[in-house]
Amino acid sequence: MGTKNYHADCVVVGAGLAGIYACLKLLEAGKKVILLDRDTREHIGGQAVESFGGVFMADSPVQRRFRIKDNLEMAYQDWCSFAEFTAADELGRAWARGFIENSTRLLYHGLKKYAVSYFPVVHWVERGLFVPGNSVPRFHMVWGTGYGLIKRLAAALLAYEGKGNFQLHFQHNVKNFIDQNGKIAGVQGLSEVDQQDFIATGDNVIMAAGGYGANLDVVRKNWHRDWNTPPKDLLVGCHQFNNAQLHDQVQALGGDVINQDRMWNYAAGIPHPHPKRPRHGLSLVPPKSALWMDALGKRIGPVPLITAFDTRSMVSAICKAPAGYSWQIMNRKIAVKELAVSGSEHNPAIRDEKLISFLLSVILGNSTLVDHFCQDSAHFVSAPTLEELVPKMNAINQPYIIESQLLRSEIESYDNMISRGPTYFNDDQLRRLSQLRNYKGDRLRTCKFQKILDPKAGPLIAVKLNILVRKSLGGVKTNLRSQALRPDNTPIQGLYAVGESAGFGGGSIHGLRALEGTFLGNCVYNSEMAVNSILAGN
Repeated sequence: MGTKNYHADCVVVGAGLAGIYACLKLLEAGKKVILLDRDTREHIGGQAVESFGGVFMADSPVQRRFRIKDNLEMAYQDWCSFAEFTAADELGRAWARGFIENSTRLLYHGLKKYAVSYFPVVHWVERGLFVPGNSVPRFHMVWGTGYGLIKRLAAALLAYEGKGNFQLHFQHNVKNFIDQNGKIAGVQGLSEVDQQDFIATGDNVIMAAGGYGANLDVVRKNWHRDWNTPPKDLLVGCHQFNNAQLHDQVQALGGDVINQDRMWNYAAGIPHPHPKRPRHGLSLVPPKSALWMDALGKRIGPVPLITAFDTRSMVSAICKAPAGYSWQIMNRKIAVKELAVSGSEHNPAIRDEKLISFLLSVILGNSTLVDHFCQDSAHFVSAPTLEELVPKMNAINQPYIIESQLLRSEIESYDNMISRGPTYFNDDQLRRLSQLRNYKGDRLRTCKFQKILDPKAGPLIAVKLNILVRKSLGGVKTNLRSQALRPDNTPIQGLYAVGESAGFGGGSIHGLRALEGTFLGNCVYNSEMAVNSILAGN
């Protein structure tokens, strides 16, 4: 059996958001394009399809309508504060400034062409805890979630099929790059449809193949020192082919892959009740009114854990606690009002653009979601009383044991603080709940100082939470044109890296932390920079 040969002006590897957007811009400019992806056609869009669809924008029309006063300089200062950039991160700083300055132009005005719109309420996440984060709300939710975003962009791309300038090949495993005298002239690999070798050549190659989070060997090897040792039971919340295969090939070419110890992991992961891939996990949006406990039943502290402030610090605290996993304790009232999942699959009202259903879920809560997990997830346990709940927790907590009296003491201490009233709150979680409820975007989805052991709010629910690996913040080092760089900062001619392959920008755009909503947006921004460079003949 011979080798398949493809040729075009540009070869794009990876049909996720970054790859799709790059192809669209190249085709609109009249270029001939080949798009290769290892997955099947029905999974076009990669991880973005499963995402919640949050997009970071600064000084956007949505913010202005919501009377949120933002500006580019404040957004940049917030970004740098949260990133904790080092002297080695000057390229990351430049990428961050470029993205912030172009975020609204690209993501609000630019995506209008493809009928992409946003929910009118801007969410406020990553506000900062030990260092300042988002000073104002900037998390814009795509109407339709990541699923809707990809549906629209993919439809625009697939309209080019059969018109002569576009070749799209799925189940094509790209294994390495073709190097001709120091210039990348294409890629080669294996068609997993018929087990036939292929070669795809072009003047330029864009690597949009994702990160390395699904390769737990790479994750564990590069586990950040701030996070102690990697927990035993890591879950994977990213695409199954995010395996570092092409990162290794870039290094073999002499390219620079940097900051692989920088990852955006989540504290509240559970195994998917119906997994589609190995170690498949879901990232919960954990209730803010629940208590976060360690494997012994002690409240994690001294600073209580609560989402929406600093995800990285939560991961750090849990990794340093016994067992490297955690528990959240709540009651049904809290769960129905506040529990959510970060992704399109478990947000059907937003995903399917059913406004009335979504508004009802905000007002009435989501009892269907809570019932689903209580019935289908082994990590959710429920009981009318604490004495009945603890044995169920211990059954999946081995070899650790939670003592009922210790757990009761921790919860009652919190509940008693609520009884004293807001004037006398001396608990950091309650103070932060007060802050959250001052913002109308959070008020409807946050309980008003709800006691855990309130019998009228039961039954009790406990959720066992694992660390979930999600985003690669390190990756191929690229200049501001998205050209792959060597350690001496000279470009590898003909090779570009975009999206998660490049850590969303230069392998360093986020520093240690992300302000959330910056992943999808930078897939678009990186790709625009690569396409502009290619069209300029660089």
